Amino acid sequence: MGLFTHILTLPLAPVRGAIWVLDQTVLAAEREYYDPDPVRKELADLEKELLSGGITEEEFDRREDALLDRLDEIEAHQRGLTADT
Repeated sequence: MGLFTHILTLPLAPVRGAIWVLDQTVLAAEREYYDPDPVRKELADLEKELLSGGITEEEFDRREDALLDRLDEIEAHQRGLTADT
């Protein structure tokens, strides 16, 4: 039965391969999107910009709030993944 099933489903192999490639692409994109390191680097760069006088305190607060919200989103996503596994 295994050989017969394999022969019958052989035409679907390219579809299964394309689905696997798409799954791997989505996983890689999610890893990159939910990586906290670039957000932390941007926070550090933002602080340097404030200290050098490149931005105002109000601009710093606004951008810092957005970055901290993004970090909260990333941490919530990571907690969700560890709770599911």
